[in-house]
This record gives sequence, C-alpha cells and structure tokens, in this order.
Amino acid sequence: MIMESLFQAYRTFFGRGDALYRLFSPYRICPLGAHVDHQHGLVTGFAFDKGIEFLFSATDTGKVEMCSLSFEGLTTFNVQRPVEEKQNNWGDYLRGATWALQQDFSLKSGVKGVVQGSMPIGGVSSSAALLCGFVMALAKVNHLELDKMQVIHYASEAEREYVGLRNGILDQACVVLCESDKLLYMDTLTSEYKLLPFGDGSQALPFEIGVFFSGVTRKLTGTDYNLRVSECKTAAWIVEAYENRALKELEHTRLRDVTEDEFLRHESVMPERFARRARHFFTECDRVQAGVEAWTRGDIRAFGQLIFESCESSIHNYECGSPELIALYEIMRETDGIYGGRFSGAGFKGACIALVDPEKRESIERHVREEYLKRFPQYRETMEIFFCHPSNGSDFL
Repeated sequence: MIMESLFQAYRTFFGRGDALYRLFSPYRICPLGAHVDHQHGLVTGFAFDKGIEFLFSATDTGKVEMCSLSFEGLTTFNVQRPVEEKQNNWGDYLRGATWALQQDFSLKSGVKGVVQGSMPIGGVSSSAALLCGFVMALAKVNHLELDKMQVIHYASEAEREYVGLRNGILDQACVVLCESDKLLYMDTLTSEYKLLPFGDGSQALPFEIGVFFSGVTRKLTGTDYNLRVSECKTAAWIVEAYENRALKELEHTRLRDVTEDEFLRHESVMPERFARRARHFFTECDRVQAGVEAWTRGDIRAFGQLIFESCESSIHNYECGSPELIALYEIMRETDGIYGGRFSGAGFKGACIALVDPEKRESIERHVREEYLKRFPQYRETMEIFFCHPSNGSDFL
C-alpha cells in the first residue's frame, strides 16, 4: 500500500522517470542500553518491519528534489554546492546527510524522489532511518561503495554535527546492522558488535514488538536531550577530578572514561544530579550484560524484567519521561502478556515499546488503550498501538 502511494506521488511530481530505486530503512528499538551510547556504553537493539520507504532516481545536474508524504514541503538543494544552513524542517536531515558525505567525496549526482514513513514520529528513531536511507541513496546515484559502518558514520555525523543532536551511534547501528532473527549487541566505544541468536538459535523468537504511541510528539532538539548529555560528561569530569587525573576538554569526556569503582568511591560527595546520571550509566551497562546472558540462554522473561528495570532507572536516575510515558510504562508493568517494556528513544515524548506474547496481542492492546485513555482522554484520536516483528537493516528492494 505504501509503495503504491509512493509510485503515484512520484508520477505526480516527476512523471514516469527512469532507473527508479526502491529502498526500505527500518525504525528501531533499544530494549537495553538506554541513554548510554553518547557516553560510549554498551547497547542492544532491533530493527523492525516498519520504517521509511524511498522511491527515487538520479539527477545529472546535482539537484535534489525530495517530497515527503509524511511532512509538508518539497526539499530542494544541489549536492554540487556547499550545503546551506539548517532550515528547521524535515529537509535538514537530507541536507545533513549531504553535508557529511561532502566532507570526503565530491558529489555529482542528485536525487529526486518521494519518501513516506509508516508510523507516527517519536521514539522509534525515524531520524536515523531517514538519514541512513538518504546516505545510501546518495551513495547509490554517485556510485560510492560504502560499507555498513561507513553508512553509520556519515549518518551519525550528520545528526550530531549538522542537525545538532549530540547522540551516539546506537540508532544508526540498529537501522543498518540488524538482522531479523537476532539481537544486536554493540560496544559503542569500539563499534565492535555481535548479532546474537535467541537461545541456541533453533527456535523462533517468542515475542512481538509492541509500540505504544502516547499521542504526544516532540523533536529531540527541543527537549533536555542535549542537557542530559552534558550532565553525563560533567559527571565523568567530576570523577576524574577526584581521581586527580589530567582533564580533557568536556566535549571529549565520556563516562566510559572512568570505571564503576572510581565512581562509587566518589558518589557520596558528588552533586546528586550528576551522581544520578552516572548511576544510570553504570547500572544500565550492567543490565545490558545481564540481558545478553538471559537472551543467549533463551530466557525471555528475565530479559524482559531487565527492560522494566531499565525504565525505572530512566525515570529516577536519568530523569526523563513525560507524565504520559510514565503512565504507559506503569500500565505495561501490570498488563498480562508483556514481558518487559520501557520508554523508546530519548524518553521525553513519543512512545513506549514492549516485548509481548503474540498470543495475548488483542487483550494487551485493549487493556493498554483503555487504561491509558482513562488517564489521558485528550489523546483518544492520536494514541496509536502497533505490533511489529524484528527485521533486517536498511536495504534496496
């Protein structure tokens, strides 16, 4: 259905066209490893079978003309010229991807086409899906042979340095690297990763992914996301100062630079705000390692319980979460058939995600919807619930 609407839109904007390329770039969830990738922590992730579809062709002039069926406005610029400043719309992600590639390549061919997302915005990393997909689109029409880690690098650089969100590589790694029947486990300090089958690999995954949209959306660049990143860096700086180390610039400091034992030595004398951020980082990395152990022995209930614990730390130590998301989390905790769940993405606005028993899908949807709308009836028209399956990463169709 989505692809047919893209073909119709392409014909409306650009005519028939030749050499049309199709690309699917999935959304992602992070079951364990919340808010630690920007501190070079340990993370896990799944891509899933909702995302952004691209239909496009090359332009010889270098001109980019992209329209979105999810957002208003036609994005136009030329890849043969320096990218202009941000315009604070969805096209900034396309300009950012172009800017990142221009640092290393002379781009000649542009792109004209249409994109469409299959979910509301908020919590499933639609920005990473769009960035990774457009990096791959530009590479295709310019005949650049990029490996997966290069796609991740350029998409991440675009979001940090051009768009202005100071995140790590978790989102882009999930969008590009994931496989449908495995858990991505990555050390974001070294970029080393593993794709781990569930249990001994002989059984199908015993869950589906539930995505519960609160009905509230908000761009991360308008939240406290970047402030939390700075607080984590400051926490690391404080520990290093107490350890009498030579300090680096704050920009280059991460909580991964200090050990958990070093943090514990000074936790009681640190300002509580910064101690809580460090506490979340170290306990979350511990949960990732415990979760990987549960996953590889085939214990979905233990894995899910750790996801619940991750959200508790997000609320109390990382101090994110709107009233709506906290309500969804509390409802998920007492819903039969949900193994584990937490805020998705940054956890300020958007969605909660959960691993759910497929046989209880209908009762889960009914219970979560009813209980949530009792508390927030104003979102009756905008709350949405999806059930999805893990998928492979971005690829041409």
